Amino acid sequence: MAVLAVEELQVDYLRKGRRLKVLAGVSLTVEEGRTLALVGESGCGKSVLALTVMGLLPEGFEPSGGRVVLDGLELLGLPPARRRGVRGSKAAMIFQDPMTALNPVMTVGEQVGEALRLHQGLSRRAAKARTAEMLAEVGVPEAEKRVGAYPHQFSGGLRQRVMIVMALAARPRLLIADEPTTALDATVQAQIFDLLKDLQKRAGTAVLFITHDLEAAATMAEETAVLYAGRCLEAGRTEDVLARPLHPYTRGLTACRPRLIVGPAAQDGGRPAPLAEIPGVVPPLGAAPDFCPFAERCRLRSPRCRSGRPGRIELADGHWAVCDGKEAADD
Repeated sequence: MAVLAVEELQVDYLRKGRRLKVLAGVSLTVEEGRTLALVGESGCGKSVLALTVMGLLPEGFEPSGGRVVLDGLELLGLPPARRRGVRGSKAAMIFQDPMTALNPVMTVGEQVGEALRLHQGLSRRAAKARTAEMLAEVGVPEAEKRVGAYPHQFSGGLRQRVMIVMALAARPRLLIADEPTTALDATVQAQIFDLLKDLQKRAGTAVLFITHDLEAAATMAEETAVLYAGRCLEAGRTEDVLARPLHPYTRGLTACRPRLIVGPAAQDGGRPAPLAEIPGVVPPLGAAPDFCPFAERCRLRSPRCRSGRPGRIELADGHWAVCDGKEAADD
């Protein structure tokens, strides 16, 4: 069952009387109890999509087409008061920097308790007790004492656990995690991933996981979608997308992953291989062409790539891409 269905979503940015396209017809679904990873470089529209779902778009951004359906409810066009009721109760978001997302002058207990009182109707005393229980469940030591602490008194990993508790306080159907382990070391990242997967398994929550890290996507997500210049270029099961990428852009992303050279050519147990790179940069807002948006950076481009957008190529098990590079290579 699809908890979240995004259908041909378009989002514009209004600047000096011009409409600049940020998202240009993105479609994806997130199933109950499953995780979809959304990957791509900075500036491709990943966070804009998440903020559109949450109804938190900054001033100047507005949806201009498509649908966003959460648990059967069409979100675009909902009155503001109704949209606020959806946040927390049906959809929640973990932001990438908990230090800026948490209020520095409120205790952790006050912030989590506020969500519990608002969405579950608990009294202050009951909310405080439940906050301590939830903090203990996610591995915060001495949780009963730490309820009265402020965010700056927690480590980065513990602050992220507090954010997770706040997001899950009302047992939402959808959890959006936007780079939830940014600036955390590898050990803490692994702990956060294990925690999210455990909580998801218990609650059956659908998770939209936004990341630059393909290894994180492989760890967390059953499905992966690749976003570029506001368009979805490839999607499918994570193992298919990352192990057998079709689109030249996805191939470029997977080639950028750090790896070791082992075998006769290696010394001291292995050495880092030279990092590959994708030449060029993501087109700025309003500059994505009407033809293939990746054409200017693609090593396989041909004149045909500038004559229109490529059609969708379907494989088995739901794996698809808008190009596999073969037609361009054949020109």
